[in-house]
Amino acid sequence: MTQTLHQQFIESGKRTLQIEADAVSALGNTLDKAFAEACESLLSCKGRIAVIGVGKSGHIGKKIAATFASTGSPAFFVHPSEASHGDLGMITRDDCIIMLSNSGNSAEVLALLPALRQLGTSIIAMVGRTDSTLARDADITLSTSVIKEACPLNLAPTASTTASLAMGDALAVALLEARNFSREDFARSHPGGTLGRRLLLRVADVMRTGDDIPYVSANTSLNDALAMMSSKNLGMTTVVDTKQKVLGIFTDGDLRRALDTGQDIHKGPIEALMTRNPRTVTGETLAIQALEAMESQKITTLIVADAEQSLQGVLHLHDLLRSGLV
Repeated sequence: MTQTLHQQFIESGKRTLQIEADAVSALGNTLDKAFAEACESLLSCKGRIAVIGVGKSGHIGKKIAATFASTGSPAFFVHPSEASHGDLGMITRDDCIIMLSNSGNSAEVLALLPALRQLGTSIIAMVGRTDSTLARDADITLSTSVIKEACPLNLAPTASTTASLAMGDALAVALLEARNFSREDFARSHPGGTLGRRLLLRVADVMRTGDDIPYVSANTSLNDALAMMSSKNLGMTTVVDTKQKVLGIFTDGDLRRALDTGQDIHKGPIEALMTRNPRTVTGETLAIQALEAMESQKITTLIVADAEQSLQGVLHLHDLLRSGLV
C-alpha cells in the first residue's frame, strides 16, 4: 500500500469527522423552545418513552432508547413494521413517543400516526426536514437537519444520523439532570458493570460464613490454631469467646513475628500470640471500602462483625477478586 493511499485514507477520515463535528455544533445553535417543551413532555410522562424509527434511524433509535433507560427515563424501542403487526399493543396512552425520520416521510413511520393519535399519546418528531408530514403532524418537532452528509455522494446517512444521536443524548442528559439522577441510581441500572459493583456490592454479599469461618477460643493451643488455619486455607484464624465475640486474630504474620522475637510459641494459649482489637468491618460495609482498607493496611483478610463485635464472617482478598470488583 502506497504512502499516497495512506494519506488519502487519513484525509478522508479527517474530512468525515469535521463534517460530523460541524453538524453537531450547528445543531446546538438551533435548540429553542421546542427542545424545552420536549423535555417537559418526557419528564412528565407517566408511562414510558417509546422510540420509533426505521432503517438507519431505527438503529439510532435503539441507542437513544437504551440511553434513556439507563439514565432514569424508562424507555424501549419499537420497530414500526412490527408495531403495525401487533407490537403497537406495547404502547399505552400514558407513554410518550419519539419518532425518528430524516426525511420525515418514512412510510412505515407515518402509517402509525392514525393509531397513535387515536390512542392519545404525545408525539415528538426528530426530523431532518421540518416541512415534512411527520413534522407537521407531531405535537413537538425537533430539527436534526444537516447541511450535508459526510458521504461524498451526499446519500449515505452519516452526519444526519450523528446529529440524531446527539439530539437523543441531549434529551437524555437534560432529563437526567432534571431528575437529579445520581451515581447510585446509575449503578442500580448497571449492576453487572464495574461501577455497579463498586456502588452496590456489600461485604455481606461476598464474605465467608458458617463452617467456612476459621475460629478458635482464647485458650486454644498453637497446634490446634494452626490446624484450624490449614483447614480453612486463609492464613489466619479469628479468636473468640464463648459468645462468639471477637477477641483477636492470629495470622501467619503473628507466627513469624513470635519466632523472630525468640518467644517460646509452644507455651501458653493462642491468646498470648494473637493480635488484639483487630480491624473489623460490618456486613453492610461496601466491598470497595473493605478493599481500600486492605490495601491501606497491606492485609489480605478482614473480620466481619456487628456493632457488638459478634463474629459474622471473614472476608478475604480472593473473595473480592472473584466478585469482579477489581
